[in-house]
Amino acid sequence: MSEYLEALRTVPLFRYALMAGVISSLIFGVVGSFVVTRRIGYIAAAIAHGMLGGIGAAIYYGRTYDLPWLTPTFGAVVSSLLFAGIIGWVSLRAREREDTIIGAIWAFGMAAGILFIQYAPGKNVNLESFLLGNILLTSKSDVIATIILGIVVLTLVGLFYHKLVAVCFDEEFASLRGVSSQLYYLLLLAITALSMVLLVRVAGIVLSLALLVLPAATASRFFRRLLPIIFVSVGLSLIYNTGGLVVSFQLDTPTGPFIVIVASVVYGLSFLVRRKGA
Repeated sequence: MSEYLEALRTVPLFRYALMAGVISSLIFGVVGSFVVTRRIGYIAAAIAHGMLGGIGAAIYYGRTYDLPWLTPTFGAVVSSLLFAGIIGWVSLRAREREDTIIGAIWAFGMAAGILFIQYAPGKNVNLESFLLGNILLTSKSDVIATIILGIVVLTLVGLFYHKLVAVCFDEEFASLRGVSSQLYYLLLLAITALSMVLLVRVAGIVLSLALLVLPAATASRFFRRLLPIIFVSVGLSLIYNTGGLVVSFQLDTPTGPFIVIVASVVYGLSFLVRRKGA
């Protein structure tokens, strides 16, 4: 532990990683609770994998045309919101094709991203960092982007909390009360998309869904109301991310995969605990 504290004091990257982990945990806990309650984890997974297409395109065109503002994060935000909108529209207008468009976006985004990265000019891109994540590569600009996206996500959730809750639990009742359930469903998908962007640095595209869903899924094993699920999920996310950084540093193991394994084990163990009222 003393070695980690010393590294935290002397190495800026460790401080940036810790800051990004703490801020991201708040987002994962809140948004993950909505995702689990609304049961749209498969949509979140498709958005995460499709996002690689936007990341690859940003790298390719940013280098080809010397556009410093066209960063991988920018590409991830644009593509995730685009794919969330497409999936949402298909889900609302053509339900029988929802799973097909999800699979298509999943495959297209991954394939396009790999090709863009393969042919991007300049030095080789570490594809593994996007697929599996590496929070220890977090830079100061990444922390700033995380803070900005986090503020946007939490502000949207705070402003429309009750309407999002209504859409998650009883969409038909919400419509009868005059709430535009379709609009707020699309808003929930957009919030989820932005959260997936934050997850790429921590756990990568492949593992991101687990880190978004598992804390909330564990909390929902013991609580039925959304607010307690959110608080417990945020707490678990903080423990996983901060504790995962410390332990993975001590064991010299990849941080993202280690965090996901711990979260998976805790979720599995939750089935051994008798739920109150069961």
